[in-house]
Formats: sequence, C-alpha cells, structure tokens
Amino acid sequence: MAENCSRKLVVEICNAKNLMPKDGQGTSCAYVLVDFDGQRRRTKTKFRDLNPQWDEKLEFLIHDPESMASEILEVNVYNDKKTGKRSTFLGKVKISGSSFAKSGSETLIYYPLEKRSVFSQIKGEIGLKICYIDEDPPAADAAAPDQKSEAPPPPSEEKAAEKEEEKKEEKTEENKEDEKPAAAKEEEKPPEAPAISPPPDSVESPPIAHDEKPKQQIVKSVTGKRTDPGVNDLEIRSLGGNRSRSTYDLVDRMPFLYVRILKANRANSDTGSSIFAKLVIGTHSIRTKSVTDKDWDQVFAFDKEGLNSTALEVSVWMEKKDTETDTSTDTSLGNVSFDLQEVPKRVPPDSPLAPQWYTLEGSPENMSGTDVMLAVWIGAQADEAFQEAWQSDSGGLIPETRAKVYLSPKLWYLRLTVIQTQDLQLGSAPEPKTRGPELYVKAQLGAQLFKTGRSAISSSNSANPTWNEDLVFVAAEPFEPFVMITVEDASTGKSVGHSKIHVASIDRRIDDESEPRSRWFNLSGDETRPYAGRIHVRVCLEGGYHVLDEAAHVTSDVRAAAKQLAKPPIGLLEIGIRGATNLLPVKTKDGTRGTTDAYVVAKYGPKWIRTRTILDRFNPRWHEQYTWDVYDPCTVLTIGVFDNGRYKHDEAGKPGKDVRIGKLRIRLSTLDINRVYLNSYSLAVLHPGGAKKMGEIELAVRFSCSSWMNLLQAYTSPMLPRMHYVRPLGPAQQDILRHTAMRLVTARLARSEPPMGQEVVQFMLDTDTHVWSMRRSKANWFRVVGCLSRAAAFARWLDGIRTWVHPSTTVLVHILLIAVVLCPHLVLPTIFMYAFLILALRFRYRPRGPVNMDPRLSYVDAVGHDELDEEFDGFPTTRSTDKVRTRYDRLRSLAGRAQSLLGDVAAQGERVEALLNWRDPRATGIFVVFCLFASLFFYVVPFKAFLLGSGFYYLRHPRFRDDMPSVPNNFFRRLPSLSDQIL
Repeated sequence: MAENCSRKLVVEICNAKNLMPKDGQGTSCAYVLVDFDGQRRRTKTKFRDLNPQWDEKLEFLIHDPESMASEILEVNVYNDKKTGKRSTFLGKVKISGSSFAKSGSETLIYYPLEKRSVFSQIKGEIGLKICYIDEDPPAADAAAPDQKSEAPPPPSEEKAAEKEEEKKEEKTEENKEDEKPAAAKEEEKPPEAPAISPPPDSVESPPIAHDEKPKQQIVKSVTGKRTDPGVNDLEIRSLGGNRSRSTYDLVDRMPFLYVRILKANRANSDTGSSIFAKLVIGTHSIRTKSVTDKDWDQVFAFDKEGLNSTALEVSVWMEKKDTETDTSTDTSLGNVSFDLQEVPKRVPPDSPLAPQWYTLEGSPENMSGTDVMLAVWIGAQADEAFQEAWQSDSGGLIPETRAKVYLSPKLWYLRLTVIQTQDLQLGSAPEPKTRGPELYVKAQLGAQLFKTGRSAISSSNSANPTWNEDLVFVAAEPFEPFVMITVEDASTGKSVGHSKIHVASIDRRIDDESEPRSRWFNLSGDETRPYAGRIHVRVCLEGGYHVLDEAAHVTSDVRAAAKQLAKPPIGLLEIGIRGATNLLPVKTKDGTRGTTDAYVVAKYGPKWIRTRTILDRFNPRWHEQYTWDVYDPCTVLTIGVFDNGRYKHDEAGKPGKDVRIGKLRIRLSTLDINRVYLNSYSLAVLHPGGAKKMGEIELAVRFSCSSWMNLLQAYTSPMLPRMHYVRPLGPAQQDILRHTAMRLVTARLARSEPPMGQEVVQFMLDTDTHVWSMRRSKANWFRVVGCLSRAAAFARWLDGIRTWVHPSTTVLVHILLIAVVLCPHLVLPTIFMYAFLILALRFRYRPRGPVNMDPRLSYVDAVGHDELDEEFDGFPTTRSTDKVRTRYDRLRSLAGRAQSLLGDVAAQGERVEALLNWRDPRATGIFVVFCLFASLFFYVVPFKAFLLGSGFYYLRHPRFRDDMPSVPNNFFRRLPSLSDQIL
C-alpha cells in the first residue's frame, strides 16, 4: 500500500504549556505519542519541564487521500517514568482530518488538553502544526525505515488495557496522588508495539423512542481501516461522507416507474435520418431526444400513483425532414408493450437493472428487424437514477424544478489597518498661517467601501499624517482580486494617490498572538504623477472569527472561518420533508383556475437544500430526506415553502419571482436526542392585509448525538470562537458586517445554476429585521412585559402578605423570617431545593415537540392594515404624501412617549448622583448626618436584630400604617435631576 501513496501527513510537535506536574516533585518528564491511520510516532522525552519545547516533525503515510477527512489524528501526552514503571497520562487531543491544511498554509495552533475520564486531573495546552503534502508515488525500495508502521496490540488486549488504565486512574484521583503516591504508579503505560486492529463487522443506529413508530435500522459496514474503539455508528456515518446510500427512514417510499431507454438498432432503415422514442402510459406521453448516430441513454420516472393505465408502450419513430418544404414526417418503426403488474422492483443498494434488447412489433415490411435496448423497473425516490431522470411530478427536465443542494460561500473578515503615509505629493504646499488640508484614506473591496477619520496636515506632521485605524471588510471565496486604497483630500475631494493590494497575497491568521506584518505600498497619482508617496498598512484575513450571515437570534453555524480551527461534529441532524396539505392557490393557470407549484428550502449552516417542485398540486408529496452535521446544539434550522415562478419566463425572457407560502424554525436544543418528531406545522404568510394561513407542511426531524459528554460540554463552551472575545467587534460594526455578509450570500446564490432567487434567500435570512415595524415593536414590548409578569406577580403576592389579605399566610411568613434570620446557613439550600422540586414537577408539562411560528406572539392581528402596509413599504417610501404624513405623526406620538420614559429613567440615576455630589447641599448634609448615626447604630445593634425589626416593620398590620408616602421616598423624590437643564 505504501508504494501507491501520493500524500503524507506532517505533524510538527512544537511545545506544550502549563502541564500538570506528575512526578511528585512539581515537574513532569513529558513525551508525545501520535496515532494516525494505524501508524504511531513518538517524540523525545523532555525532562523536568512543565513547558517543554520539542520542535519535532512526525510524518505519516496517507493511504487513501480521498478518505483523509474521515480519519482522526490522536495526540497523547505522557509523563515518562523510570524503566519498568508505567507512564502517567497528561492529556490528549483528537483532531479531525477535515481540518488538515495543505503544506504552506499551516499555522501554529494551541489545543487544550482533554481528559480521558471524569476523574483525570489534566491542564495545559499543546502547540501543533499540521499539514499534508502531495508528492509523486515513491519507489518501493525508497521507503524510510522509520516510516514503517508498527503493529499495535490485539483489540482484546488494547481494550483490556484501556479499561484497566481508566480504573486505576480513577483510583489514583480519588485517593489524591499527593497523599498516596503509590496509587499513582498504577497508571497504565501506553502500548509500545501498536498493531492494526481488525474492523468491526457492522454498527447499528441508536434505538428509536418508544412513542415513535418503528423506523428502518441503518447498518453500515466498515472495512479495511482502523476504527477507534470509542467511535460509534453516528461518527462513522458522519465521517464516512457517503450520504448517497443512506436509507430514507424518515419518509415514505414513493413508487416510481423507471424507464431507461438506451439505443435502437436500425439494420434496414435509413441511417441518415434521425430517430426518437415515445413512451405512452394512458394519458401520459413523452418522447426522447432525436438522434442520428448517438444513443439516447435517458431515464424517465413516472409517479406511479398518478398513472391511469396498467400498460406501458414504448415505440420508436424515424423522423425525416424535407429541406424544400421545411417539414418533417414521422414513421413508426414499431413498438413494445409492458404490463406494469409484471415489472420487477428494485430497492437500493441492489445493483441497477441490466437493460435488454426487445424486438419491436408492428414494424413496416421494409424496416423489419428493429430492436430497442431498455430497462423497466419500479423503484423509489431513493434510486440513484431519480435525480437525473425525467420526472413526471416536477415537469420533466426543467432545471428550475429539480432538487438541488447549494453551499453558501466561505466568508472571512479582511482587516486593513491604515497606519500612516509618507512623502505625499500634495502639489502646492500650504501657507504657514493657513490651515492645512485634511486627509483620509478610502478602501474598497468589491462593492464595500469604508473610510478612515480625517487627519490634518500641519507643520509638525508635514505630509506624514497618522491614522492607526482598522477597516474591516467581508471577503467571500473566491475573493475579489484587489483591495483598492485611495488617499483623498477632504477639503477639495480630489485624490492624492491610490494603490491596490492583491488579495491572494494577504496573510491569514487564526488568533491574536501573531501580529500580521506591516507593508509599504507606493501611491500612484495621475499620468503626470506616477509617484505620489507611499502608505504604511497592515492587512490580513481573519480566520479566527465566525462571519455572521444571518440574524443573530436564528444563527445556525458558529464555526470559525479558518479550517485549522474546525472541530469534529457532535451530532447529526436529519430531516424528512414528507409533504404539504391544503395549500392555497397562489397564481392562475391559463387564466382559468388557481394553482400552486410548491417546493421547500431548508437552511442550516452553509448548506442549503431545495426539494423538487411539485407542479400544479395543492397536496404535494416530496418525501425527500437530507442530513447536516451539527457542531453546536444551540442552533436553528430554518425551513421555508415557496411557489416556483422562475421556471416560466415572461415575454421579455425574464424569469418570474418565487412567492412565499410560509416559514418555520426548529431550535435543535428543544429536541430530544435520537427521537423522531413527526408533526404537521401550519404555514402562514404576512400580507399588507394581515396574516393568511396557506396550508400545512409535514416534517420528520431527528437529532442524533454520538456522546452525551460532548453535548453537555457544548453548553459550557463559548458560543462564538475565541477571537470574538479577545478582540471583539463593536455592536454597530457587527451589524454592518452582518448585512454585508447577507448581501454577499444572496448575490452568490443568485449566480448558481439554477439560481436561488434573491427573494428566497432574503426571506430565509431575515434580512429585513432592522426595518421599522409597528407590529414588531408591539410584539417586543409585550415580550418584555411577559418577562416581567413573574416579577409583577411576586410583587402583588408580597403586597398581599404585607397588607394582611390572608392573615394565616402572613403569620407563616413571620415564622419563616425568624427561621431565616436565626439560621442563615439554610437560606441557599432551601432556595435551591425549592427550585429543584418546582422544576421537577414542571417536567411533565414540558413541550412535546418543536414549536412553530406564533401569530398571537407576532401580534399580526393586533395591528391595523395601515401599520402592516407601512411594514411592507420599501425604503425610500413609495406611498402618497398624505399617508406618509399620517404615519409620521403617529411615529412622533410614540416617540414622544418613549422620550418621556427615557427622561424619567435618567432622572432616577441623576438623583442618586446628586445625593453624592452635593448638588443640593442641604439634602447631602442630611444624608451625611444619617450615615454617621447609622454607623453608630449598626455598631451597637446586632445585624440579626436589625433584620428582624425591619421585617416586622415591613409586615406590620395596616392599622399601624400611614396612607402617605414614606420618609425615604419623599426625601429621594425631592433630590434634583438634570431635567431642568435640558433646552
């Protein structure tokens, strides 16, 4: 196998930081053991160093480059003990092969060391550089001896060793290694002679929940590769990458009649004429393309439920054209019939049905002996031939109606730091007593344009202004060729000079530890000024950020842009798009009746899927199943239903627009693991006239997870990559970059073939969430009120106790107050125990399935038609002047109330500041005297007595209360604010 290898993996073990001391003397003697594809390499031992530096390169053979992404690189760090003693585990790292970079683009990445068991005491991180090199196949005799893989121990011994190691390590941690050093010596030494373990025969999928209908079990065999004993069926399915042969267990199998027609022989016919075949089933009739000397090799798929006949007739015709009259005549060469009840059935992964020669019946006497080669079978939508076949339910071979998978472009942040300029050729020098010109730098990447602040030229910085400002762009692969930089004079608006940076030459970085190199670029003026100075910039592609290209509250991906930071998936999301019912007509067909040509779009992460379009049906049945890798459980799947208007063109040849039918979102964190949710969701769309129910869609959803530990660990890890926290972007800047990324994704998907409409992408990404909407404002306001309703209910309950509405409850609260003051150590245990009991009792009332869009929560029925029309109005407005004036007056009234609310909130804070800043000397003097007496009072009176006295005073009977406000309230209300200083 080695002599056929053309790729090798190079793993450079650079260093480690802050390792756990394991030798009992506060240090460790660390070495690294690396396993990849049945091969094992080891570094040297660094003695007595918690921050060892190796700088060793280890090489591995990649036997199958195509399956490299499915391999796992495992790096284990051990503490080397004396001869005859077992090594101590210091941590491990597992890296997916999909994150390996090509040679030349690798960077130093620090991976945190992971535990091997719950009781492991591990800390620190290890720095690695990983890349692969493609090279010519080496000669068989040139293989280096050190690259020969050794044989690991048999599987039974390896598993037993792992179990023994885990048990002894748990014992070591429980007994605390510093107290019982002898127990630490029982940790297992890693195997010295690795061997290739035989693969498992098969793996099975997780069992389905008891309340769901049984689904087909998925069996996948893995042969010829070393599989980690901890890898289960989900990881094998995720890493295998072969999704085309996955079973359709979330959807029903739709029967299709397949006809594959290849060619015909024409022994006695005119070879110069073209022939075609015609397929007829009842009222369904379709013909192949006309060919002369080529084969047809076409596949036709007929929806079996829509057939109105039990016989299939295939006929071959010869087409002759009369060049003088420009007409053609068709002559039948015969036909062959099939009884559909006798057609064989095929279910993948069965091999394709072999085509056969059939003699045509009814041929003319001068054209007898014509045969046709074809194959007829009954299959399902999972058949390999279905995607490229002519489909009866989706309009045949129309590209705009076929099922497709789209990928969003890979997005990066491009950071341009403008430092300074030198030797600017400004033409005439400014006079000494006049103000110099104000310069700024303008940078442009594609349609994105950003400017720095202005820097004035003075005698101190003569023609050498300094900015030190960052300009951040969104760059999409494939990148724009250049970044254009221009220095302009703000006073005259003229360009001082310009330069351009080739994007392909820009450095990439994935963390904040390495600062990109700064570069000088010459500035060019016009033809008379080839040199106008030079500019000093620092530019890099930021791979440590995740570029948000969708609304933050419905994000579906949080991974960093750099491939080196990719982590293996924690689960698998599977969705079965079964069908829709009771769809309303969206358009008219032939001007006589309503019709709907529906299809479904689903978006999760960078992967978009579009089902085939079912033409002219109000109850379409798709039964298509798709899968996504899941990297974070707190993400959202977005599903939209549309009416296809692009497969038809108007008189000018322009395609129509797709019409919204409805949308829903499913948050993965609300789904149980390995459970199938089969539900129908209502589809509603918002119009200027209000919300309209368009029908229902039936979906089957399953979220599978390979490890509960990985899933729970995801809840404790940061939501976004590290760069978002060490070098955060401002909220306003993030908002601008997000909308820029949305526009880039929309433009790139619109350039696909067939294109995904701009209106579809914008609807799925919620690009209009920043537009003013009275309805959304009301909905958000009542959301805030709903969140505060619990606090308001508690306040009402407390006021009822305070006013002795229920005397028995108030007496019990007095007793509870005494118990809390006298036994304060029981406060927190009691609170958490109550919380545990309340939440445990509420478990039975948890939501049983994914929730759908809520029209009541969206307040679509609580606003008027004019307010909805305002929401659908574009920017700038297209409505009449009177209507805009009415809406403006309404907005002014709402803004006035919000303005008053903001003023009241600000006044409360200003009163507190006035109390401490002597703005009212008498009030502050009173407060100073109060503080003096309060300090003496609390020095004499025990704090528990004060709490009891305050509680009893607060709960005193109403007959002992005063109807007027309290003294502290009166004092606070009299403090001054800054409201009287506002113009």
